[in-house]
Amino acid sequence: SEPELPAEGRPSLMELPMESWMSRLPCALWDIPLFHLAIPGSHNAITYCLDMDDRSPIDLMQPDMLQKLDKFMKPLIRPFVYKWAKTQECCIKHQLDCGVRYCDLRIAHRPNDSSTHLYFYHGVYTTLTVETVLTEIREWLDAHPKEVVVLSFSHFLGLSQELHAVLLTTIRTVFASKLCPKKAEVTLRKLWASGYQVIASYEHSTERRHTELWPDIPYWWANKCKAEALIDEFERMKQQNRRPGGFFVTGINLTEDLKYICTHPTESLKDLVMSTYPTLLGWVKEQTPGEEDGSLNIIAGDFVSESRFVPTVVALNQKLLKRSS
Repeated sequence: SEPELPAEGRPSLMELPMESWMSRLPCALWDIPLFHLAIPGSHNAITYCLDMDDRSPIDLMQPDMLQKLDKFMKPLIRPFVYKWAKTQECCIKHQLDCGVRYCDLRIAHRPNDSSTHLYFYHGVYTTLTVETVLTEIREWLDAHPKEVVVLSFSHFLGLSQELHAVLLTTIRTVFASKLCPKKAEVTLRKLWASGYQVIASYEHSTERRHTELWPDIPYWWANKCKAEALIDEFERMKQQNRRPGGFFVTGINLTEDLKYICTHPTESLKDLVMSTYPTLLGWVKEQTPGEEDGSLNIIAGDFVSESRFVPTVVALNQKLLKRSS
């Protein structure tokens, strides 16, 4: 263990090296469950490698307006789909280097594909397979043995029971002893002692039969395209809902509507996100992690490596230190 610095001698957590921020946290935080810490996350984490040659139809997972536009104006609208479906620009290893510790992984099987290869999906399929990306995550974890990631597997577009079995085998094979059982204590001290680095949640009933899979993690989504409206919605949700008992995500990802896209034809999701980050991060700075109602846990965003989003979230854990001093 390391000596605890007095409150006035502690450096700001915002200044920690983000690629190893968990291992650098003061020891006063080592015995707090991860679901009571503030953890930065990546919304639709693998959209940096969307398949530009994909000609599959837009699916119901995509917002209605894009679906309708794709159906009736396919040749014209495809470029818009890519501009608004891409939520991250950096590869998964770079996101982890930047401090991301929660990844939103939306799994899919391509239609008319006779293989068992699985991909990620956000209106468009990715070029990289699930196995390739999970292997990259494991390689990164091998090089950072005291960092822990929460991987949220969801959506499962086009997955049969057989393909679920393929995915589960891949998760087990790639991460092996790094997988944290759902009954384990998830404090940093306990995880480090056991060598667990991966908490894998699975949004499917299959999860109940497997001790290494955690239940689906609730995701608070405001469904707004303006930062002020998103903030108002989250404040309403904080007042009206009790804090979930375990992990939960607050997604500060904005959702464009048809009116916004039509009135901003030369823009992209990134333009929208980057223009609103100052307002959104101002709200994030006011939040508090912990177990009380109104506190937040995982905060997920778009283009997470392009702003001060990650250090802003990590720095919220300073408030837990002030409480304990």
